[in-house]
Amino acid sequence: MADIARLIEVIEPEAAALGFDLVRVKMMPSEAGDGGEALQIMAEDPATGQLVIDQCAALSRRVSERLDALEEQGEVLVPGAYHLEVSSPGIDRPLTRTKDFADWAGHEAKISMIKGWDGQRNLRGELKGIEDGMVTIVDRKGGEATVPCEQIHSAQLVLTDALIAATQPLDTSGAEDIIEDGDRDD
Repeated sequence: MADIARLIEVIEPEAAALGFDLVRVKMMPSEAGDGGEALQIMAEDPATGQLVIDQCAALSRRVSERLDALEEQGEVLVPGAYHLEVSSPGIDRPLTRTKDFADWAGHEAKISMIKGWDGQRNLRGELKGIEDGMVTIVDRKGGEATVPCEQIHSAQLVLTDALIAATQPLDTSGAEDIIEDGDRDD
């Protein structure tokens, strides 16, 4: 099993050298359909909150070279075969850092608590923010809930019209017609 904390120690400086912030490092089943594992790296350009394909490719090359160099020195961070997947967090991004809970306040999110959490395990509703390590969300079923960050198993934004409106595309090349509200002929 891969040591995620050690992977983050290795990957974060590589992302920072390119001017990117690391969002998440995770081992997961590969989407290649071969039954293997994937090392998923999500990063963002702080100026845009996203990465374009060229930025993903640059980070992928840099991380791959660093992991290969460590392996040549005898440190195997991911045992066995795996796929390296580098991506932007996307619109319905995971919320993994303290700043994510603050930056995306006002948008709908879903939060899953760790097993053994004393209370409702799944929350979904408007994210209010974070203060002193406590995340507040207005759950659609249970009302306002404040939960400790360290008890959150996973959290991510929910794709809504408001989130789409708040997230502008980086590159519209290839889009034939972009219709802004108020520009319609109907």
